[in-house]
Amino acid sequence: MENENQKYLVFALCKGRLAFKTLELLEQIGVTCEEMKDKDTRKLVFVNEELKLKFFLAKGPDVPTYVEYGAADIGVVGSDIILEENRRVYEVLDLGFGKCRMCVCGPESARDLLMHRERIRVATKYPTIAKDYFFNKKNQTVDIIKLNGSVELGPIVGLSDVIVDIVETGSTLRENGLDVLEEICPLSARVIVNQVSMKMQNDRIFDIIEKLKAKLNA
Repeated sequence: MENENQKYLVFALCKGRLAFKTLELLEQIGVTCEEMKDKDTRKLVFVNEELKLKFFLAKGPDVPTYVEYGAADIGVVGSDIILEENRRVYEVLDLGFGKCRMCVCGPESARDLLMHRERIRVATKYPTIAKDYFFNKKNQTVDIIKLNGSVELGPIVGLSDVIVDIVETGSTLRENGLDVLEEICPLSARVIVNQVSMKMQNDRIFDIIEKLKAKLNA
């Protein structure tokens, strides 16, 4: 029977820039995985036997799913995805990087439609966030159109009046004649934890969170 302390602590990380930044930060608190540094590897799951840690990379929207169902104990993902996926997980820490904003954007001419709460069409990759904002916060009835690609196209080709999307610098918007019209919320990378793991592996998880907090506040 495997000793309870020997159970692996499993991390699900969001593929791309976020994973690199997260791994850099984890390394500073002694949570490491050499296997992940091999750029040419085809592996999907990476293990640190000595520390009893496992890591895997997943597409952003899947990270909260892995954490909710216990396939991962800890996940790191943008708060946009946490809000959109709405999974049963504990959000325990704001890592403060990957900062951007969720905004309503469109041509200047759409500002009036927003002010007068007209029925408009909203194109977005984030229908849950858009619905919550327009229906619950603004009490504005809108038609939401889900897109998967460049949502900036929406207003340009006449599919929608505005879009709800992530804005980092705003340069893509400006190049396409669009502006930020309303800000919905600030976004950044967050640490999420499985609800059962929080009870069963509390000491190990708490230790990592406390060390991360100390590092971020240093």
